[in-house]
Amino acid sequence: MIYVDIVSDTICPWCYIGKRRFERALEQSGRTDVAVAWRPFQLNPDMPAEGMTRDDYVRAKFGGGDRPRQIYQAIAESGREAGIEFQFSRIKRTPNTVLSHRLVHWSAKVERQDEVVGELFKAYFEEGLDIGDRDTLVEIAVRAGIEEDLARHYLTGDEGRQEVVASDVYARRLGINGVPCFIVNRKYAVSGAQPPPAFVEVFNLAERDAATSAAQSTA
Repeated sequence: MIYVDIVSDTICPWCYIGKRRFERALEQSGRTDVAVAWRPFQLNPDMPAEGMTRDDYVRAKFGGGDRPRQIYQAIAESGREAGIEFQFSRIKRTPNTVLSHRLVHWSAKVERQDEVVGELFKAYFEEGLDIGDRDTLVEIAVRAGIEEDLARHYLTGDEGRQEVVASDVYARRLGINGVPCFIVNRKYAVSGAQPPPAFVEVFNLAERDAATSAAQSTA
């Protein structure tokens, strides 16, 4: 079995692209022996709990002028190649992502984590929904196949917050300062939204490594 920890943020467009490219790598390699776990990272750890307007966020992050348009145009082109139609103009607020990370963390327990991550990316980047809003997150959970009452009960409390914050801190201590980052068998790292062949190469490397270790242990 190959284990992949994907460190990402729910408002990171490259993480959405990376997810699609990773999935394409799984299809191309024909692998069914890859177990995935999504790990939290906050691109904006100091974001106010209520988030901020998208315009204020872009201005604070990139400044004025034509630079933001150029950056997002390049992202949109890469997204299109991955089958994603980014709709940045629909996004009105940039949220604090702790609540959405809590949902991702908890959804692993009900075996819907990958579905939740996919719906979060789609809701934010293609529909412009506020994924810092509790009701919106409940709707996303339902789309991913989770019972509404269960999701609402969980999100109304504070369970998982400590784990999300601790995981974010741990990722930074490992030296991760940008996402996505794909950690394979806790040994190999693929940083960024790499093309599918890069993932396939690491899958094969991890498989050979595991075979060598198994042979040595039985020698």
